[in-house]
Amino acid sequence: MKVLTSAFFIMVLAIQLQAQNYQVTFAGTGAAITVDSVKVENLTQCTSLAITGRDTLVLSSTAGITEPGPAPGRGVVVYPNPSTGNFSVIIEAASAGIVVATMFDMSGKIIGRRTYLITAESHSFLLDAMPAGSYILEVRSDSRVYHAKLISQATTTCLPGQVHPGPLNVFMKNNPVSGSKIFMLFSAGDTLKLTGRSGNLRTVSMLFPTQSQTVTFTFMHCADADSNHYAVVKIGSQWWMQENMKATHYRDGSPIPNVTDSATWGSLTTGAYCDYHNLPEEGLYYGHLYNYYAAADSRNLCPAGWHIPTHSEWNIMEKLLDHTVDTLALGGTGKLIGRMLKEGCSTRWQYMDTTSGINSAGFTALCTNYRNASGAWSLAPGNNHDDGFWTATPYSTSSAWFRSLRWCYADIYSLFPMKRSGYSVRCIRDN
Repeated sequence: MKVLTSAFFIMVLAIQLQAQNYQVTFAGTGAAITVDSVKVENLTQCTSLAITGRDTLVLSSTAGITEPGPAPGRGVVVYPNPSTGNFSVIIEAASAGIVVATMFDMSGKIIGRRTYLITAESHSFLLDAMPAGSYILEVRSDSRVYHAKLISQATTTCLPGQVHPGPLNVFMKNNPVSGSKIFMLFSAGDTLKLTGRSGNLRTVSMLFPTQSQTVTFTFMHCADADSNHYAVVKIGSQWWMQENMKATHYRDGSPIPNVTDSATWGSLTTGAYCDYHNLPEEGLYYGHLYNYYAAADSRNLCPAGWHIPTHSEWNIMEKLLDHTVDTLALGGTGKLIGRMLKEGCSTRWQYMDTTSGINSAGFTALCTNYRNASGAWSLAPGNNHDDGFWTATPYSTSSAWFRSLRWCYADIYSLFPMKRSGYSVRCIRDN
């Protein structure tokens, strides 16, 4: 992206959209009643932020003042603006690195400066107790410079004992105190994915806001033999793991062999796992690929209280989400189900607007790729291809039912590949 080099004091127009602000608070139930934190993802705008469970999320269509040029979802957003002296500042970083935030008064005098090491995501800051006046916030990284004009309509013009407004000790405090109001840009019709955390427990709740409300996360235990804790999501009456399995041991502690050699993989009739192209980083993010023998092993791959979903259990979820799914079909079926299950805002799934993920069900299917029965890897430009999930239902002595979401289609694919193939595993909660 081109570096912004406009003169420092060029002002840009504020956009004040007239719309209702929705306030969202959080509660917990089930295995935990305390919500430690919430990750908020706007899947329509591809923005995100992290807040504490005692914060109030304020969804607002009133934008701050930002300099033109950053790609959608990247840059600096200030809420509300103007304000009575307290601002939420969202820095949406395109890449990890060091950023320097500097506050100027309108004479150009520096009244505050902080340096942050941030990751490539949205970061929320509080800027509070700003006396009445106008200010310029500059956020500078190695490759970008963004500016925002802030207007404080506070009743005071300076803080007690302070000659200049905005002292350093109130400037850009990261990790805001619990109970703050945290603003997020929102438009009517946007889809929000909320991931509530309580200790090691995580639950996903999908939100399509039309009013202020309290979101209650139902927390439950979902941890494998390696102590990997998985987020869960409720779809209809079913509870699904919201992440792919990463276990390297069965529930009884027995190890699952990691088979990297293609010829060996292609001759197996016992359980095994691998990472795509034998890259550990693939397994770390996308989960491991398992053959059917591992998925069906009596020692149990899934966490206690969970099991591999059957062909019929997949059918229940599919028909609930997309009535055009034909549960008797072989091959692709359904007009929208694939998009509803695929991860949103994912470059691996990007092919056409009509096939990419919207993740409206919260299932968050990742574009994992796969390993075929001969041990060869799936192939596509930039590793963009399909995924696949085993069911618990065999079809024959050598094949079993699975589900696949395809890179260039919006449907779901139902068939029975060879049991030696390597696919992802999602578990469903026992009734």
